Amino acid sequence: MAEKERSNIEEIQSEIEDDYSDDSLFNISSWGADLSFRELISMYEDDELVKPELQRKYVWDKTEASRFIESILLGLPVPSIFLAQSGSQKLIVDGYQRIMTVYDYVKRGIFSTDGKVFKLSNSEKINCRWRNKAFAELSVDDQRKIRSTTIHAIMFEQKKPENDDTSLYQIFERINTSGRSLTPQEIRNCVYQGTFNSMLFELNENETWRKLFGAADLDSRMRDIEYILRFFVMKTDDVLKSDANQISLKKSLNTFMDDHKNDAVEDLEEFKADFLSTIQLVNSSIGENAFRNLTKTGFSKKFHPAIFDAIMVSAFLSSKKGHDIRAVSPMQHQELLSDDQFKNAISKRTTNIESIKKRIQLAGAILFGVDINER
Repeated sequence: MAEKERSNIEEIQSEIEDDYSDDSLFNISSWGADLSFRELISMYEDDELVKPELQRKYVWDKTEASRFIESILLGLPVPSIFLAQSGSQKLIVDGYQRIMTVYDYVKRGIFSTDGKVFKLSNSEKINCRWRNKAFAELSVDDQRKIRSTTIHAIMFEQKKPENDDTSLYQIFERINTSGRSLTPQEIRNCVYQGTFNSMLFELNENETWRKLFGAADLDSRMRDIEYILRFFVMKTDDVLKSDANQISLKKSLNTFMDDHKNDAVEDLEEFKADFLSTIQLVNSSIGENAFRNLTKTGFSKKFHPAIFDAIMVSAFLSSKKGHDIRAVSPMQHQELLSDDQFKNAISKRTTNIESIKKRIQLAGAILFGVDINER
């Protein structure tokens, strides 16, 4: 499934390899604690324990979940979980599937995946003593055993800098060991929860954006949301007026989300207006192939991140300058995508400041007849 989703997006190697280190990563403390599932359930119900990100899906199947419950009943060792202290709450870095499996089995009695009564798998893989049994059907001793079983939790807390969660991002990135590694945007969604993050989810459902992104269904790994965030970052003076040689795109996206995570309503309205007006403008002037590259047989079916930010930012800036942007002819569109300088700027060193500025400048000039650099 993940591979199918990924095939919708053109991969740029230099961006996949983008990484950075932050000194604040070392300004943290960590300690261990043994918590019973009874305590974890209570913490979750009291909102002291926060699930990793909005709308994250429970991914274990019934057999995986049943075998985990069986392991507890058999008294087998349970792998440690990782929690990050954030104010009075604890964010689950690693262990969400384990915690929610026990919570659903013990407290809700409903299996999250199918919404049916949570009975252990009726399979030979499960000991016959517990096969096909709901929690209420277990003996009192077995019920107590599940509730009282302890799991070792490793806790982290960032001490300095205060009011800055940038090191938490790297903790998530380096430590998360669950069935699949979290994508960068899934991690941001864990660490930078707030009004801005909620707004990104809202914008991601916009019909015009879904059409130009090329997928009606929301990306389960949140890559579509990352590109909306990318638009907001790429049009800032921190990028467009930077004298730096190169940016770490990952760090820039992290910092922007951290800076705006609890923005006021009026600020969010401005962000929303910028994105929605620009995506509508691109759709009306270029159409559904706006963010696709040219191939020998026509337009690629894949969304291209660097073409996206070049056209979106150039359209935004052109409109901001007061230019009346009309329909872009197929000839203009093909001229841009065939331009050697543009091809280099969207494929090589795409996080190089010069490449970012060049592809935005070329898109503005060729598509919209606007000199982006003109004051």
